[in-house]
Amino acid sequence: MLTTNKLTDDQLVAAYAKGDNQAFDILLRRHQARVFSYIYSVVKNRDVADDLFQETFVKAITTIRQGRYSESGKFAAWISRIAHNLIIDYYRQEKSENTLSADTEGVDVLNRRELSETNIEEVLVNEQIHTDVRRIIDALPENQREVLMMRYYRDMSFKEIAEATQVSINTALGRMRYAILNMRRIADENKIVLTS
Repeated sequence: MLTTNKLTDDQLVAAYAKGDNQAFDILLRRHQARVFSYIYSVVKNRDVADDLFQETFVKAITTIRQGRYSESGKFAAWISRIAHNLIIDYYRQEKSENTLSADTEGVDVLNRRELSETNIEEVLVNEQIHTDVRRIIDALPENQREVLMMRYYRDMSFKEIAEATQVSINTALGRMRYAILNMRRIADENKIVLTS
């Protein structure tokens, strides 16, 4: 397998697309500081920046693996564009979640569900959702379940997960991606609704 720091970004992308996981590790090391700095400079929140950074590289992995990368000689610009688009998506989502106008007819700003105490029905629905999520997680392959538990229940970074499981960051990211895809598939197949 070709893995050397002397290869260009495009050569590394091509090597990764052919299955050389170390090639992506080199790309990640080469670009992670700049990409993370860019994201953090915009969102100014370490947790949000971490999430968007990881999502950026998961998206890059997916695109390359699917053979859809076609940015000859422009990997740095391409990965930055992915990060930029995810930042925009993040702000759009934040805006839509936090926008509520008192001028809208029929909307009472103070009569909002999140401002009221939880009723027994909501408690039962939430308990059922937690039970369903637990069952779905238990149905995942061991290596995917392990990464998911470390990330969401122990709040470990992908770097920490990679070290703990003795795999590359790329492999840890891939396992997480497949865990999420499998959870969606299992929920769909069993007609499980995971929102209250």
